[in-house]
Amino acid sequence: MPKMKVKSGAAKRFKKTANGYKHRQSFTSHILTKKSTKRKRHLRPKKQIAGVDVPAVKRMLGH
Repeated sequence: MPKMKVKSGAAKRFKKTANGYKHRQSFTSHILTKKSTKRKRHLRPKKQIAGVDVPAVKRMLGH
């Protein structure tokens, strides 16, 4: 049986942690002038994947 291939796009976006999977928040790359400082600050840290999406992410990463 050949090895399972990992989806390379998913591998770049999601990282496995002790508590699940983390990802970068969207809406942070451009058109930042109209967004408030508070909003941008809250978008900065990495977020956990929602529980509903965990099976799909696991499948893409081959875990």
